[in-house]
Amino acid sequence: MQMKTLATLAGLAIVTMLAGCSTDGSMQMFSSDYGMRRDAGYTLPTIPISKLDRKFHRQVVRYETKEVPGTIVVDTKSKFLYLVQPGGKAMRYGIGVGKQGFEWNGTARIAMKREWPVWTPPAAMIKRRPDLAKYRDGMQPGIDNALGARALYLFNKNGDTGYRLHGTPEWFSIGKAMSSGCIRLINQDIIDLHNRAEVGAKVIVM
Repeated sequence: MQMKTLATLAGLAIVTMLAGCSTDGSMQMFSSDYGMRRDAGYTLPTIPISKLDRKFHRQVVRYETKEVPGTIVVDTKSKFLYLVQPGGKAMRYGIGVGKQGFEWNGTARIAMKREWPVWTPPAAMIKRRPDLAKYRDGMQPGIDNALGARALYLFNKNGDTGYRLHGTPEWFSIGKAMSSGCIRLINQDIIDLHNRAEVGAKVIVM
């Protein structure tokens, strides 16, 4: 009887593994995808992902919405970004959001996608931080660039919103409100999102 019970439990464990489920409710975790990698001539360092709450690790979750697959929903309160997928699922990423006074919400679309983008601080930011004046003509791509490895540019009916979905080497800022309004992801995550998201996709920032 005991052997039969053990066999049954083992069978259930295998089914769970095949289904991609994890013990914390996610359907599939990607916690092992944060190692060092070479990308377009740049080296992304290993992220000490074990130091970041597991809920902010990239994972597939159940997500019911009326939005079509491919839509991006940014939940600034919970610090999650959802890329809607078919079948009531979404790829969920942990994010860092704008600090107090720099929050933004609304609906936009992805107008452009850039790999290893140049970052040009807006005039208002340079006024607040004169030390950034040296980048008024653009900060060249690289590991220390403020936009990280990828950037998705958000436009609405009035044109460029000035806000981006972008990468950051500051993994410790994920789950916090530290940015100047843009939505930041770990570089390994923004690369994944960049590969999946389409130009023209709807972006809802709540």
